[in-house]
This record gives sequence, C-alpha cells and structure tokens, in this order.
Amino acid sequence: MGDIKVLVTGASIAGPALAHWLCRRGAEVTVVEQAPALRPGGQAVDARGVAKEVIRRMGLDAAVRAACTNTAGAYSVDAEGSVLETHRAEDNDGDGYVSEIEILRGDLAQVLYDDTSQQVEYVFGDRIAELAQDADGVDVTFASGEERRFDLVIGADGLHSALRGMVFGPRERYLRHLGLVLAFFTVPNEFGLDGWMYDYQDAGRWAGLRPVPDATKAIAMLSFPAADFEIDHRDVEAQKRLLREQMAGFGWETARILAHLDDSPDFYLDQVAQVVMEDWHDGRVGLLGDAAFSASPMSGAGTGLALVGAYLLAGELAAAGWDPEAGFAGYRERMRDYVEANQEIGRMHVQMLTATPDSEPSPEPDMEHFTALIERAVGGPELPEYDGVPDAGRSAPSR
Repeated sequence: MGDIKVLVTGASIAGPALAHWLCRRGAEVTVVEQAPALRPGGQAVDARGVAKEVIRRMGLDAAVRAACTNTAGAYSVDAEGSVLETHRAEDNDGDGYVSEIEILRGDLAQVLYDDTSQQVEYVFGDRIAELAQDADGVDVTFASGEERRFDLVIGADGLHSALRGMVFGPRERYLRHLGLVLAFFTVPNEFGLDGWMYDYQDAGRWAGLRPVPDATKAIAMLSFPAADFEIDHRDVEAQKRLLREQMAGFGWETARILAHLDDSPDFYLDQVAQVVMEDWHDGRVGLLGDAAFSASPMSGAGTGLALVGAYLLAGELAAAGWDPEAGFAGYRERMRDYVEANQEIGRMHVQMLTATPDSEPSPEPDMEHFTALIERAVGGPELPEYDGVPDAGRSAPSR
C-alpha cells in the first residue's frame, strides 16, 4: 500500500492511464466511475507522436496495437462516392490524417483497465456527492453514502466534468462552443467498407463511415454547424430529432446512415467544444484530460493529451514529494504549450469544416507557423525520465 491515497474520477482513458502512473510512483489509487461498468465501443481515437512514446513506456504498445482498428486509410469522396483524395495510415510516419494507432475508445479503456485492475480499486456505479478539502487532505462523500479521506482528488471525467463544476464553478466559465455539432453511432456495414474510412463534406456539413475490427459493423459520423447548442447532453431523443433535421437532404450515403439511427446501441451527439482554464487545480483537487483542457474531437488529440497528461501529472507530483502546489505547477508548465497547440488545430479544423461558398475567404496560411504548430501538437512536450522518483514498473503495488 502506498502512503499517498489518490481518488480519480472517470474510468475512460485519462483516469485509468493516470492510475497506471500513480501506482508506479507509489500511490494507492481508487478510481470511481458513475457508469455501472466500462462503456464499450465509441468513436475511434488516435495516438500520435509523443503519445506513442507514453504507450511504450507503459509497456502497452503490443496490447494497444493488437486492439487497433487496422484502418488502412481514408478516402474523401463526392456525393456520388467518387474518390477525390486518398490518405494512407503510413503517411507522415503514421501520424497523419489516419494514425497508425487508431483504436475504439472503449477498446483502449479496456486495455487500460486490464493493465491496472489488479493494483487499482475500481468503484463502478458511484460518484462524488460532496467534498471538502483542508491543508492536509480531502474528505469525500460518495453518492452511495460512504465517506473517505484522500490526499489528492483528480477529475478525469470528461468534457462535462462534474468535479470541475463542483470545485471550479459552472461549465459556462470554461466551455467554448466551436460552432459545430458532432454525432457518431454504430451501424451495420452494408456500405462495403473494407479497411478504409470514407468521408464526404459539403457546405459546412460532413458525413463519414469508418471500419471497426468487427467487419459486420461500421461507425457513422455526422456533423453540422450550429451557432449555439442548448440541448441537454443527456436528452438522447431531442438529439436524434436535431440530427435528422440538420442532416435532411444531405448527399452521399447520409439517408442510409440515418435509417439506422434508432437501432444503434451507442448513439452519441454533443457540441464540439474546448475547455479553457487558467489553472487545472485548486488546492488538492486537480483536473486531467478533457475535464481540464479538451481540444475537441476535431483536434484528433484528445487521447494524446490524456495519456501525456497522465504521465506528466503523476511524475511531477511524485517528483515534488506529493506537494500539490509544486506538483500541479510542474504539470501545468510542461503541458501548457502542448495543450494550446492542439486547441489551435482543433479550432482551425472546425473553421475548415464549417466553411461554405458564402464564407469569407480565409487568409493565406503562414506555412512556417503551421509547420511549427504541427510539431508542437504532435511532438509534444519533453517526457522527463524522473530519475530518483520511484517507478515500480509493471509490478505496481498490489491492493
């Protein structure tokens, strides 16, 4: 058992990744997840550049690659399905439009859970109801009624983080809607997908299909511009009505895709948004991943930010002797430029997707700035070795 007790909220990607590194640094970790179990499926996520190095240091490179979608590349098509442009997974050393490491969010969460479940206490079907911190720790009351005390509490509970709202204030302070709404859901593969992703764009709207390891299925992706977004992220029926209204009459395979909307087991729709915060901690409570610095799905970097952030947060806290002020400050300093670069790319991608023939023409890009931006976003921050800091390797302390 470690002397430092850490509570992490959220069992998707950021939370279990942080649990891995906290255990290796000697902490005792509890992960609480409101859902009754791991959520399967979901959108495909990518690991590029520095995120691949974090996966390697976790000892999970083989497990992650074995669970990948093995997408060969992507075709951009017109309304008739004719190919306009081809992107291959090996482009840009595997860090291009389609990454060499592309995996369903639920499959990556399963890999991370399997890696940590023997060392980490996972509590499903519960959540933080109240917390109060003092100079020495954080008292937590769970919705189940249980009361416990921790040295640190970390929120890795996503874009709509409940912990962020509880400690840092209402989400309207931090959420920045980017003018786009995104939906995705699983459909039968009646479209002939064979290892390749397809996407069609026209006048600000977008439709796509991507393969998954189960060749009988595919993931449909649809997006449309929206100046604001008022629908509750939990009101699924209202979301489906909005999607049908906004995508009505859109070309290519959109009508066939929408025909499967009510039969899909994993429908998701939400605003494309970023989280912008000056600081990612308050005393002994911190934030990680989308809860702290969502760059939006349009950045293609959510998984990288979560994995790299987990490595650096655990390392900086341990290097600071678990002093929250020094540890969180080091984490912020190392992550800030990486976050800002990916958020800029996310905004640029949305601007490209929502452009219409009536839009103001974009200024000529500054290629020197763009090249440097890509390097910052993919290459990311330096990953210290944290010499002198405990590292239990794969044999983290057992519970």
